[in-house]
Amino acid sequence: MTVAGAEILHSKLEGAEAATPMDEEAFRAFYDRTARVLWAYLSRISGSPQAADDLLQESYLRLIRSGAAFESEAHRRHYLFRIATNLARDRHRRREPEPRAVSERDPAFVRDGDVAAHMAACSDLRRALKNMKPRESAMLWLAYAEGSSHEEIGRTLGVRTGAVRVLLFRARRKLRRLLGGR
Repeated sequence: MTVAGAEILHSKLEGAEAATPMDEEAFRAFYDRTARVLWAYLSRISGSPQAADDLLQESYLRLIRSGAAFESEAHRRHYLFRIATNLARDRHRRREPEPRAVSERDPAFVRDGDVAAHMAACSDLRRALKNMKPRESAMLWLAYAEGSSHEEIGRTLGVRTGAVRVLLFRARRKLRRLLGGR
């Protein structure tokens, strides 16, 4: 190794030490703020609450293992959603079989009222989102459930910001067609 190479390696190691990972308390607070929203996102794009549980756990594990330094809370959150999106996309590509006991109930996310009424209201939308490509349903979820900007959607899904508008339009049109024009 040359002297210049050793200096570069040493500077990278110093930078890694400066970017300390979250301590347990900070991670718990971040998890509490993001887990529910991320689980709902994963449940919608994967079409399975059980798959969402697995993907959620793997997403946080990969976030911790990355040891990446983040500029802000929003940057960390977008990175987490990017990890989750990639994991869901990989799962879809492998076409893993659905778990045996697929439950159509999401009682943890029903704010008020009856779970049965909630499921009746969501069943058509669920069916339609299951028939869409993962990127399309992810894009719709990020735009309308999360309120993400086109730039944020582009970063999360690995799409150029300029293409998000067109892809989102196509996804909405496809969703409308799957819902019977409603």
